[in-house]
Amino acid sequence: MSNVKRGRFFLAVIAGILLHYPLPIQAQSDWSREWEKTLAAAKKEGQVVVHIYRYGRLVESFQREYPDIKAVTVTGRGSQLTTRIAAERRAEKYLADVYSGGANGAFNVLYKGKALDPIKPALILPEVTDPSKWYGGEHRYADPDGKYIFAYLANPSSAQLSFNAKMVHSEKFKSHWDLVSPKWKGKIVSLDPRDTGLGATMQFLYYHPELGPEFIKRFFGGMDITFSKNFRQMTDWLAQGKFAICMGCKDSLRAKNQGLPVDDFETSAWKEGGSFSTGGGSLALLNRAPHPHAAKVFINWFLSTKGQIALQKLGDPDDPPNSRRIDVPKDGVPKDNQLVEGRKYFDVVRPEFADMKPIFQLAKEIMQANESKR
Repeated sequence: MSNVKRGRFFLAVIAGILLHYPLPIQAQSDWSREWEKTLAAAKKEGQVVVHIYRYGRLVESFQREYPDIKAVTVTGRGSQLTTRIAAERRAEKYLADVYSGGANGAFNVLYKGKALDPIKPALILPEVTDPSKWYGGEHRYADPDGKYIFAYLANPSSAQLSFNAKMVHSEKFKSHWDLVSPKWKGKIVSLDPRDTGLGATMQFLYYHPELGPEFIKRFFGGMDITFSKNFRQMTDWLAQGKFAICMGCKDSLRAKNQGLPVDDFETSAWKEGGSFSTGGGSLALLNRAPHPHAAKVFINWFLSTKGQIALQKLGDPDDPPNSRRIDVPKDGVPKDNQLVEGRKYFDVVRPEFADMKPIFQLAKEIMQANESKR
């Protein structure tokens, strides 16, 4: 090959490289410009209002990162927050920017109430938009449109089932159906199944092909259960031995850490397997938000590596959350709160399981039948 031809060949190779590689450079430039523009607008807004359940402490980390954006938090249970937002909007008050809480409340109140903007277009940072950084290689949305309710947690669930370690030999349980043994009749305390606090558990029980409505009827309707709306009181009763089994004792880990004879069933080892859900870990962007740019900055920080590390460290000392990000260290997450390789899990955070209406209708019928027996 002559020098001239060789030179033309190398020029062609270089031209080919330049032809094929400007897109990532352009893409990087695009997201950088969008981020800088969003950040500048957010600083002018000067504030973001976040309605958040359980994980309010990590907002302090955001505040340190972005001191020019004042983070105002409204805390409470997911049902309290969604009810508050809905009431404000009925009064033509649009105060909330971001909701972080249970996916059921986000779907049944905010999504169905048309109170949300798609969160998907608000994701800007490449480390957030890259699905390979998340469990299963995908972003999990809890709504059928796949763009409104972002699930950021993957918490293995014991179906919120706890037991008194002095009264129950948990190793003898091999299936959820063991819970409806006559042996446990009158010895179970539970949250009211009409309470959204049992949302993910009810989804698991209702939609699981080996359990379904029949199990729900036999458990809640046939076991002479004592019902409560106060999970701390239920945990105290469980620890005192007033009851052997509890469904919905959300602070069982706290009680166990205090040395009380309380523990959770490891249902992922049972015949039907366990479930994993987002618990109180879904994120949504309110429409007509008063600080839309600051909301985008908060959302991107929250779902970034730094934000999800802060979540795991500061989220809840009695029940540390497990982020769906797989590129964040899990050292501080207890083994019980991590997904175990090879175990059978039923992911309730799927759009086809989002509709709670038939579940609550069934729960209502069961509770009415229970009350008529008295």
